[in-house]
Amino acid sequence: MKILVVGSGGREHALAWKFAQSERVSEVFVAPGNGGTALASNLTNVDIAVMDFDGLSDFAIERGITLTVVGPEAPLVAGIEAHFVALGLQCLAPSAEAAQLEGSKSFTKNFLARYNIPTAQFESFQSVEPAKLFARSLGLPVVIKADGLAAGKGVVVAETIAEADAAIEDMLSKNVFGEAGSTVVVEAFLPGEEASFIVLADGENYLPFATSQDHKAIFDGDQGPNTGGMGAYSPAPVVTDSVAARVCREIIEPTLAGLLEEGIHYTGFLYAGLMIDEAGSPSVIEFNCRFGDPETQPVMMRLSSDLAEVCLAAVEHRLQEQQLVFSDLTALAVVVASKGYPERYETGGVITGLDVDRRSEVFHAGTRLSANGLEVSGGRVLAVAALGESVLAAQQTVYQDLADIAFEGMYFRRDIGYRAIAREVT
Repeated sequence: MKILVVGSGGREHALAWKFAQSERVSEVFVAPGNGGTALASNLTNVDIAVMDFDGLSDFAIERGITLTVVGPEAPLVAGIEAHFVALGLQCLAPSAEAAQLEGSKSFTKNFLARYNIPTAQFESFQSVEPAKLFARSLGLPVVIKADGLAAGKGVVVAETIAEADAAIEDMLSKNVFGEAGSTVVVEAFLPGEEASFIVLADGENYLPFATSQDHKAIFDGDQGPNTGGMGAYSPAPVVTDSVAARVCREIIEPTLAGLLEEGIHYTGFLYAGLMIDEAGSPSVIEFNCRFGDPETQPVMMRLSSDLAEVCLAAVEHRLQEQQLVFSDLTALAVVVASKGYPERYETGGVITGLDVDRRSEVFHAGTRLSANGLEVSGGRVLAVAALGESVLAAQQTVYQDLADIAFEGMYFRRDIGYRAIAREVT
């Protein structure tokens, strides 16, 4: 098999790293890739942008690519799956219709309501004043979301009315998120603990991946603005076996069945961002139509199964023949960001210390190769991930290895996994 991974982030590096471990896979290409995939001896970067569908499909035809796997959300929403399928190419990606689950939060909330899938009370707005009034009616805290794609940053959990008003005005009046914020979803805040539940679906069947928990806020203790994710670990202790069964029964299965009822066969990764309350009841915060980042990194560290075989089975609609097996070890990943992220961040700094022997895997995101060496090119730069007998053990390994890595403006949270560690020590 030859595999083409579309994307340039840490998620794509981790997926490509796992695909390359398959005995069935002869070559793994990453388009456009990053500095880390460029340096990997078993991966090959291809200088084609993720939205260049013609360029990507031409390459797939020329190189005899068996399977294209799409990482980021923008090409999914824009319809890359239909483009590839029309050319007779196998592409693991939900259709543009299915990808509305991520591309439009109002679409998703209305879909959840239609099929009685648990989620927070909400309304969608295109005008400022009605949105403000509804936010007040929900009480505090209240959640304000840009309807469209905003790179994981179009969500504000407002603790005060002033914060809610400002978020609504930023999105609807000041165009902070562009077209993504032309509609806002205002919803009630759900108490509990967040978790990520990711499955691979082939239209009718699905396989759950190992659970994980992301850390969205920029600062320790989950303080500060939301980011694309500052770290993650797997498994998520809050998702017990009974909770996982409920998630499948009350969320995943009704979602796939509801899509089928509306003529949509969902094939690809489906990520349910969940809130689990004290009673173990799950509710949907959001859907993503792809693997999460940085959840991919720890989940791939634990995956024992052949990812290439399972993904090929999904596009060929024979997932019922497959299974996913995961290590009993815990995996934890810490994201290393550039100063200023998630707002304006610094680029161009030279990264050192990556050639030191370590127990962790380093997955690249915002890096590039230049005449100066490996440079910072994005807000989230690296994810350092390790396995351990416990969350604490994995965390200690990662932070020890992080001490060798340096670049100007380097920043990372120092408490990734703190909720799970608190469970371990009590």
